[in-house]
Amino acid sequence: MQIRNFSIVAHIDHGKSTLSDRLLMRAGAITEREFQNQMLYDMDLERERGITIKASAVTVHHEHTTSAGQKEQFMLNFIDTPGHVDFHYEVQKALQACEGAILVVDATQGVQAQTVANAYAAIEAGLEIIPVINKIDLPSADPIRVAEEIEQVLGFPAEDAILVSAKSGQGIDELLARLCEQLPGPRGNPSGPTRALIFDSIYDDYRGVIAYVRVVDGELCKGQKIRFMGTEKTYQITELGKLMPRPKQVEKIGCGEVGYVIATIRELHDVRIGDTITLQENPASEPLPGYKPVQQMVFCDFYPTGKTQYDELRDAMEKLQLNDSSFSFAPESSDALGFGFRCGFLGLLHMEIIQERLEREFDIEVVQTAPTVTYEVLMTDGTIKRIDAPSELPNLTYVEEIREPFIRMNLIVPSDSVGAMMKLCEDRRGIYIKTEYIGATRVILEYEIPLAEVIYDFYDKLKSSTRGYGTMDYEVIGFRRGDLVKMDILVNGEKIDALSVIVHRSSAEQRGRKLLLRLKQEIDRHLFEIPLQAAVGGKIIARETIKSVGKNVLAKCYGGDVSRKRKLLEKQKEGKKRMKRVGSVDIPQKAFMAILEAGD
Repeated sequence: MQIRNFSIVAHIDHGKSTLSDRLLMRAGAITEREFQNQMLYDMDLERERGITIKASAVTVHHEHTTSAGQKEQFMLNFIDTPGHVDFHYEVQKALQACEGAILVVDATQGVQAQTVANAYAAIEAGLEIIPVINKIDLPSADPIRVAEEIEQVLGFPAEDAILVSAKSGQGIDELLARLCEQLPGPRGNPSGPTRALIFDSIYDDYRGVIAYVRVVDGELCKGQKIRFMGTEKTYQITELGKLMPRPKQVEKIGCGEVGYVIATIRELHDVRIGDTITLQENPASEPLPGYKPVQQMVFCDFYPTGKTQYDELRDAMEKLQLNDSSFSFAPESSDALGFGFRCGFLGLLHMEIIQERLEREFDIEVVQTAPTVTYEVLMTDGTIKRIDAPSELPNLTYVEEIREPFIRMNLIVPSDSVGAMMKLCEDRRGIYIKTEYIGATRVILEYEIPLAEVIYDFYDKLKSSTRGYGTMDYEVIGFRRGDLVKMDILVNGEKIDALSVIVHRSSAEQRGRKLLLRLKQEIDRHLFEIPLQAAVGGKIIARETIKSVGKNVLAKCYGGDVSRKRKLLEKQKEGKKRMKRVGSVDIPQKAFMAILEAGD
């Protein structure tokens, strides 16, 4: 039996998951009813948002008839991957477990930003690529124009693109034939020492850690003693299986095949994505290359709230990290919010998904602070320190310069939106690089821009400026010096670390005023007056005041001596003063997120 391992990559909403389900149905792995239900969406979140968050690996058997009329059996292992820029790491992990890739392009939208990024990622991984134009059944489909775009932007001959409709099943047979004939078989040594790459893992309360592997050399059999080369831990395999697409137990996983391994692993830290599994008796001398360590670029704090305890939050995060290695966390404490965790993400959508998964899968309640990016600080003694939160910024006396992360951003926009997009990028301190035309109606704009200017609301502004047709993709290119300052927020005279932000000096005052106005709306009035201040260093640059809740202490006085009324008012004034000295201000979750909306 011949084996073909491939990934399905595309921009968001170009039909990867529907195409995966159609391939499963054509191979007889699922029924028509299951096809309608998006078989590969494991999470409720994926179904609700209509996006792929986790890559899904599935094995099917297919009988292919060659041009000579001979029938050959094929085992197809394919991985459906996410399309959003925040989940690009999931795509890279999937590509390393494959020899080929199907590049899906929407017949109505054409080549988009993530299409280009994912195509280059597949080319860098040395994969054989099959371009596929999907959704040809739509009235607005223009497959000829899209095939020309693929040739112009990515260099694949227009006539090589396969026209399919994942919804109706048109062109699927031709795609399956091309998969069997064009893609190379797995590279690997079936008789060498066993080496298997862990490309994903999940935690099961009853069976422990389940590792998803691609066997590169040798084979894995049930009952064997295995060793994780990264952690040097040994275990005995209790169960091997494949997703077809439901889990099916097997006795062995051979060279070039994909499957899952269960070995009663209780410690979450013993399994690392990118680690190599080998046999205890006949170990391999060198591990597989694994993956480049992921670089988190967006950070925020999660603090337990409501009925959630600190230990419950930590356990939930450990289980999530096992399933998503691009998420990181470390203990953190705050005077205002107590003990929590500093968490790292690849982007804002990634952060949103993690928070929703904590709430849904683990029933955890959290208060989340506003996200920030990583900064590099050059100290006067020449050392470089990385900080993930404004509160970590050292005393400015010892700071030579602060550097912020810059990204190279590709925007694909309609040609009539170029002016609006260039203005948006320049307002965000973007540096123009080049313009490239795709056909008559669309343009690729390339900019270098600070990441901090992009993570808040840039994507929303892009969509509104281009009437929903613009797309973006970015990669981090390094750190550059900026005229940056730390802006502290004082509530009732107390500095709140969780509300501090690092901003460009030129926009500090304007940003401070907007932020205080947002905080004034979000913080409830108390029985005493609350001053809100924004400060850079020791200088107050903006101030707002939340008026106290008034109580009419004279309501019961019907006439009488004026001195009695004055006495009551003086007593109230003293009481408010005393209350202000000892009173604490309740700051709601919305106030911490107000920092985002003040970034306009």
